[in-house]
Amino acid sequence: MSMEALEFIIYPNGRVQEKVTGIIGSSCAEVTAAIEAQLGQVVSQENTSEYFAQPQNQSVTATNQASFTEW
Repeated sequence: MSMEALEFIIYPNGRVQEKVTGIIGSSCAEVTAAIEAQLGQVVSQENTSEYFAQPQNQSVTATNQASFTEW
């Protein structure tokens, strides 16, 4: 499991660059929506490979088979 992180770079002209890592899929937009609303207008957005990745769902199927024989 990777660590989730938000990184903000604030430039002297007031522009803010935001980078989200460790969040798979489009849920990163939910995480950052409130922050972006407070920062101002979003001018551009570039999705990373993590945005397009599919969450890994691990499932285990166990099969138990017993056979009985008469002696």
